[in-house]
Amino acid sequence: MLALVKEYFWIFFISMVPIVELRGAVPAGLAMGLPVIPTYIVSVIGNMLPVPVILLFAKAVLLWCTKLPGGLGRFFMKIYDKGVKAGEKMQAKAGRGIYWALFLFVAIPLPGTGAWTGCLAATLLDLKFWPSVLSVLCGVMTAGLIMGAASAGLLGALGMIFA
Repeated sequence: MLALVKEYFWIFFISMVPIVELRGAVPAGLAMGLPVIPTYIVSVIGNMLPVPVILLFAKAVLLWCTKLPGGLGRFFMKIYDKGVKAGEKMQAKAGRGIYWALFLFVAIPLPGTGAWTGCLAATLLDLKFWPSVLSVLCGVMTAGLIMGAASAGLLGALGMIFA
């Protein structure tokens, strides 16, 4: 029982890590032999845990970092400026469908997309909190389904190859 809790803790932890997020947690859980549904649920919860914090504080922290002395402040200012420009470009294309665009951005499991990056984009665009949370949640759930299906297929294929 304790070993199972420990395994789910690692899945929960992996799903909170930026860049890796749920996209790494679901395949890791399935590779560990954990059942699909509990792995999916733990991964979604873990991936969503930092979302409100990021939405509420990321812009303020990033702006604070731009005031750091020397090259560090300039580095964060470049990140901020690049994020704002990319966000404005996305908003110009998406128009009123900005929350659908946020959902799709988070849902497509590619490097550089996900809840952390989506929340950063939402906060830089000053999007509303609850619609952003809902868009990110739906995106995370969709990405989890995609990763679960892809991982199950990949693990099944590897099992057939190495059996």
